[in-house]
Amino acid sequence: MAKVLISDKLSPTAVQVFKDKGVEVDYLPDLGKDKDKLIEVIGQYDGLAIRSATKATEKVIAAADNLKVIGRAGIGVDNVDIEKATQRGIIVMNTPFGNSITTAEHAIAMMFAVARQIPAADASTQAGKWEKSKFMGVEITSKTLGIIGCGNIGGIVATRAVGLKMKVIAFDPFLSPERAVELGVEKVELADLFKRADFISLHTPLTDKTRNIVSADAIATMKDGVRIINCARGGLVDEDALAEAIKSGKVAGAAFDVFTNEPAKENVLFGLPNVVCTPHLGASTSEAQENVAIQVAEQMADYLVNGAVSNALNMPSITAEEAPRLTPFVKLSDQLGSFAGQLTESGLKGIRIEYEGDVAEMNTRALTSVVLAGVLKPLLQTVNMVSAPAMAKERGITIEETRREQQGNYENYIRLTLVTERQERSVAGTVFGDAKPRIIQIKGINMEAELGENMLYITNKDKPGFIGRLGTLLGTSELNIATFNLGRKQAGDDAIALIEIDGSISDAVIAEIEALEGVVQAKALKFSV
Repeated sequence: MAKVLISDKLSPTAVQVFKDKGVEVDYLPDLGKDKDKLIEVIGQYDGLAIRSATKATEKVIAAADNLKVIGRAGIGVDNVDIEKATQRGIIVMNTPFGNSITTAEHAIAMMFAVARQIPAADASTQAGKWEKSKFMGVEITSKTLGIIGCGNIGGIVATRAVGLKMKVIAFDPFLSPERAVELGVEKVELADLFKRADFISLHTPLTDKTRNIVSADAIATMKDGVRIINCARGGLVDEDALAEAIKSGKVAGAAFDVFTNEPAKENVLFGLPNVVCTPHLGASTSEAQENVAIQVAEQMADYLVNGAVSNALNMPSITAEEAPRLTPFVKLSDQLGSFAGQLTESGLKGIRIEYEGDVAEMNTRALTSVVLAGVLKPLLQTVNMVSAPAMAKERGITIEETRREQQGNYENYIRLTLVTERQERSVAGTVFGDAKPRIIQIKGINMEAELGENMLYITNKDKPGFIGRLGTLLGTSELNIATFNLGRKQAGDDAIALIEIDGSISDAVIAEIEALEGVVQAKALKFSV
């Protein structure tokens, strides 16, 4: 039974979700604050469910010998070393949709607050003052809202703003024209957004490209009196430049829920006129906390129990619905990759994977990850489908994937070609109606073979007497033949034998086979079945 550690405070409902799905769970909500203790115990667990208090650092991940998945209840994964997790084959999941509405609503609330100076007016009134003329606000109706990042949360903000009769413009390189029309927004370039917007709301991840996207130079191009809202990530706005712009009157106000350094006990924006600040409350509603806790528990349990992968940041998703249909092709992909990898003795330069027929319509990204893991495993023992793409990239191996409709006799067909420093070698396979994978072609030679745990692969010249000599040698070595599969290009030309053996094949026996007349190559192969 899979075992999960919850090391941060999550809803009790999440604990029950794990139990209902057959996963053992330890709920230790304060353990995330004790790094040494976490390192001490993490090796016992298959899954780690966290919020923001637990830091899944390189040291924690290095101690996690059995860990298969880290689930973050929330969007941000700044507290997880994703690169190290990937290298160790650990899936990192988040819950990008569980708190989307809550965060979007907070951005709208912050926009209202800064438009009408509500926090300052509240403090003044409760202090016994009646400064009605001091707090002159602006309407948002008919104003232009510029949204930077129009994904899930940004899209919700856009629809709410359209409902408030605002003109909404959006900068997002991945926003399609069709989606822009659906949301009722105008897609613009960033420079145009800065020039036209009365309010600017940020909803983009923090990356090298988006860090300080609102810079001093950007602010200089904005309208006088612009108001800036950031409920996304600290670091998207140059806080020093913004503070100077507020002091000069260039920017009329700002509303921030996130800061470059958190917890923000001190900040250059604090105390400035018409600056509204909240302590990272974007996801802080009872509904959102419940949603993300349940979602992360369901995702992790589905992966540990059924192999379904959703909202993973370091591997393709596999839905619970497609997992059963994909399973035989996962096995075929693993066997193709392992077959080619075990036969490769020179440096790899490239990998080509062709999907044809029904399989081309499936989740081929996941299958490609499985193929890569199979290829690399003989060289890198710890590799799996999570870490394989990253390891291939690190080693400069080019990956090419093509998909096409059925062209031959097989309803589904996968061909793997390895490009080495010396040659290209290909192997192809299919899955028949019995859901069992078969090898159907090796180096352009047609054959049909089902792989067992111990296989003997031989290439030889097609000459009379070879099979008899081979059979005699195996018999003398007390190796029983389970299946015997043959293929050749044409009479007297190159031939291949792929033989399942009951038991392991020693190096000494391989040496004897290589000494047989006509043998070009002989190799013992092992597969997980």
